[in-house]
Amino acid sequence: MDKLLKLLCEDARLPIETLATMTGDTPEGVADKMQKMENDGTILGYRAVVDWDKADKEMVESYIDLKIAPKKDFGFDEFAELVSQMPEVKSCTLMSGGSDISLVVEGHSFKDIALFVGRRLAPMESVISTSTRFVLKTYKKQGHTVSSSKKDYREMDI
Repeated sequence: MDKLLKLLCEDARLPIETLATMTGDTPEGVADKMQKMENDGTILGYRAVVDWDKADKEMVESYIDLKIAPKKDFGFDEFAELVSQMPEVKSCTLMSGGSDISLVVEGHSFKDIALFVGRRLAPMESVISTSTRFVLKTYKKQGHTVSSSKKDYREMDI
């Protein structure tokens, strides 16, 4: 099963027949294993890795670190579950070190992210502090190198 998961992580669009050949299993066996892993939550979904700059879609990604004060009956898990339901939040993890919760948040502009932090995250009762960092340029995303052959007019010598 580990080999199947690795292959799916590398390319989730591989046909079942190809996966069967590569794992030494039957197509039916691979399909059954995939279905079981989807049902038990091992496989959470299948997604395309997109370079939004090339798609000409305005998308701002930020990393937001939160320090929170867990309360009785509302600890880290409950806070993370609540924040994870917000559509802007693409990833939510419990961290060791200087912050408690780390979020990956997407918006259409820096202002969208600022309003999200200022109006939705910071006012939450458990939140002690936030630290927001914006992604300026991506070189590698989920194991894929992002190549930017197109020069932005702001990078050109004038």
